[in-house]
Amino acid sequence: MPTYTPPLRDMQFVLHEVFKVTDEFKAMPRHAEVDTDTVNAVLEEAGKFAAGVTFPLNISGDTEGCTLDQKTHEVTTPKGFKEAYAQYVEGGWAALSCDPAYGGQGLPFVMNQCLYEMLNSANQAWTMYPGLSHGAYEALHAHGTDAQKKTYLPKLTSGEWTGTMCLTEPHCGTDLGLLRTKAEPQADGTYKITGNKIFISAGEHDFTENIVHLVLARLPDAPKGSKGISLFVVPKFNVKADGTLGERNPIYCTGLEHKMGIHGNATAQIAIDGAIGTLVGEPNKGLAAMFVMMNAARLGVGNQSLGLTEVAFQNALAYAKDRIQMRSLSGVKAKDKEADPIIVHPDVRKMLLTAKAYAEGARALQIFCTLLLDKTHEHPDEKVRKDSDELVALLTPIVKAFITDNGHISTNACMQVFGGHGFIKEWGMEQFVRDNRINMIYEGTNTVQSLDLLGRKILSNNGATLKKFGKLVGQLVAQEGVNEKMAEFINPIAYLGDQMTKFTTEIGFRGFQNPDEVGAAAVDYLRVAGHLVFGYLFARMAQVALREIAAGNTDPFYQAKLQTARFYFAKLFPETATLMRTARAGSKPLMDTDAALA
Repeated sequence: MPTYTPPLRDMQFVLHEVFKVTDEFKAMPRHAEVDTDTVNAVLEEAGKFAAGVTFPLNISGDTEGCTLDQKTHEVTTPKGFKEAYAQYVEGGWAALSCDPAYGGQGLPFVMNQCLYEMLNSANQAWTMYPGLSHGAYEALHAHGTDAQKKTYLPKLTSGEWTGTMCLTEPHCGTDLGLLRTKAEPQADGTYKITGNKIFISAGEHDFTENIVHLVLARLPDAPKGSKGISLFVVPKFNVKADGTLGERNPIYCTGLEHKMGIHGNATAQIAIDGAIGTLVGEPNKGLAAMFVMMNAARLGVGNQSLGLTEVAFQNALAYAKDRIQMRSLSGVKAKDKEADPIIVHPDVRKMLLTAKAYAEGARALQIFCTLLLDKTHEHPDEKVRKDSDELVALLTPIVKAFITDNGHISTNACMQVFGGHGFIKEWGMEQFVRDNRINMIYEGTNTVQSLDLLGRKILSNNGATLKKFGKLVGQLVAQEGVNEKMAEFINPIAYLGDQMTKFTTEIGFRGFQNPDEVGAAAVDYLRVAGHLVFGYLFARMAQVALREIAAGNTDPFYQAKLQTARFYFAKLFPETATLMRTARAGSKPLMDTDAALA
């Protein structure tokens, strides 16, 4: 059976020593009183909940899955899931970072993201139920009417109700411009929604008495394509003026998808037959409102893979220390045993360190991004808010795609450490691989994220936002460029930072002549950008570790951090050279292949 220990020490290192979050909070009036002790106490309790309540349900939930009653359209979740959610609500976790105006605790979003990392390590399938509610909350908080906010936000904040996002239809996934769900205006200002949706995570369950669906649909006179999409809030049960529940809305679960992983989450097929909904935001402007939820979800999906990478690494490390197999190539290490523990073998260490490095880099990136989000929403300086928002927009596709791709590499590597035992269910490793695999697909496939990064976030403004991140790299290089002890961390990012300008210009020029060149280069380009970001963050972490060691701190944590950073720059970061070469190979080897794909 697998185990899980919340990585509180590393979280505290990134939060307090690298980013000094409480100093940042002091500049934000809402968070000015949040101190180090508060942050640590909340995360310690969050870790106890994740490890003690949801983690024990992970394997059993995967085995049992969800059950749909075709007659009532009701879904029963795995044993213990509903009770765990009740504890989650009772503990106030649903309200952690929500607006106090609607009953929230108003704590920084960066703390909420750390909570969710631990919940994802413990049980991704369970965590998706409350996780999607946060996205619905954010969309309504940003674009809902006063009446919608009054009706839905207090219930979503408390966790009494949950939320979903209903986008995908049987004939269209990412290309939402093709969706057919209809919205008919009614005399009372509401709309009757009719259509079919698929792949709706947490679309039906037994956790709460009501589910708040955010549904994309078309008005009768809507323009074709994505410019004709509107967003509607469609509750499972209609809500009366006094806030109590009224009649059942005809929005039903008609089937559950049979999936490779996340079996404990109800991935629902939804039939909508004249269900009553209300418009969110302006007519035909639904994607703008929904993107609030989608971007939150993309950061959340990256966090899912971070969580799985961490728990897979922990278990693979423990196994590698215990499992004996062969002798070390450099001589006997465990003289009292018949063979050496497999952790002595270089390639086993490579697999373990790959997962460790990708987990620690992802944690730093998640905390960096969510601290930027806190600044975007709460900082009094308009320029700080604008710059933070631009950086989050740039980094969001990297969080989603780079971290989930790395999660795939890492969970598979950790399963490999177990050898044949990794393929056996009771060890838990194969579930981490299966659960992570969806993260590369939903909320916009990783190729879509790559196109978004290169096409929309970089080339569309001639690399202006990328240059803003480049300034952060440049500042660190200028600060530490003469420090010989930092050279192994600074030189690689300085070199790649210089290369990125030429690389981006070259791909952009080719794309101007032939758009397929952007499509051919985008996935490789995102991984290069991801390594630049991780490299910057590892350099910052190494900077802190070196300072502590120089000051006489003998905590082995800092030596471990340096060793992980050295591994990352020596064994993972050099992938950028190959990626730039394959990106520069262009579209011809892909598109001039009609005979090969006949």
